[in-house]
Amino acid sequence: MQNPFKYSDDNKRYHTFNYYLRHHYGQKVYKVPLDANFTCPNRDGTCGYGGCIFCSSKGSGEFTISNISNIIEQFETNKKMMEAKWPNSLAIPYFQSFSNTYGPLEKIKKYLEPFINYPKVCAIAIATRPDCLDDEKITYLNSLTKYLDIYLELGLQSSNDNTAKFINRGHDFACLKTQVNKLNKTNIKTVVHIINGLPNETIDDMMKTIKDVNDLNIFGIKIHMLHISENTKLANMYKQASWDLLSLEQYVDIVIKQLEHLSPNVVIERLTGDPLKKELIAPSWVLNKTQVLNEIDKKMAYLNTYQGKALE
Repeated sequence: MQNPFKYSDDNKRYHTFNYYLRHHYGQKVYKVPLDANFTCPNRDGTCGYGGCIFCSSKGSGEFTISNISNIIEQFETNKKMMEAKWPNSLAIPYFQSFSNTYGPLEKIKKYLEPFINYPKVCAIAIATRPDCLDDEKITYLNSLTKYLDIYLELGLQSSNDNTAKFINRGHDFACLKTQVNKLNKTNIKTVVHIINGLPNETIDDMMKTIKDVNDLNIFGIKIHMLHISENTKLANMYKQASWDLLSLEQYVDIVIKQLEHLSPNVVIERLTGDPLKKELIAPSWVLNKTQVLNEIDKKMAYLNTYQGKALE
């Protein structure tokens, strides 16, 4: 069966980040994860303590090398591993751990500006939160787009404010909406993170989140399955009173429905996460990323569906 989705060179029926990068930059591009020693406002008492209940002590930066404080040395160390797999490619320094716009502007400049005009660097990706931005920071980040692309990743997880309170998010959906509206007036490429399978959420909640996010006219999205890892608040809750997590089949069905309600222009940066095997409690199926993606591809082909179909 011929693939009806226009933003694809293969069997994918959604707008993959790999497709976008190859067409935008004309060659293979990879991300290099970095830890710039930031924190979050729901960890230091500004709006809460302990961070989000699912977040590890590394602030979702499990694959960074946090023991190297010099950011260029850290970048080069991680880049060597990537180059072995993808030689002669372009790189994106990815500030992954915690909220990388949380702090004074001078600290942010210190970590970002070394990568301006850096050899084989085509962009910078920055993970942060909508409540860690202000007009001055947005103006500064937009000024960098004269030199290279800026991908700004904003954690949301759910547009349900009751869920946000339960997971100790520290901000509501209105906060994200306000900041995305500002970012849409710049050259910054805004990416939103969401999580499926959060405690107490129904399929309707997850579908509402995708529809709310789609209405924001964002550049891209990351969709994750909730996984429970050791040394998190969520792990303690699960050990005290475990609950049913989404099965692989349920997750695949939900993701496909979400993709159908996303504009085909929205770039899909992720459809599953990367937990550390030694720390994962549940569900075990999230460890097999290839299987998850293959099941999504197979079922989309079987249903002859694709990203944005429900919007036609």
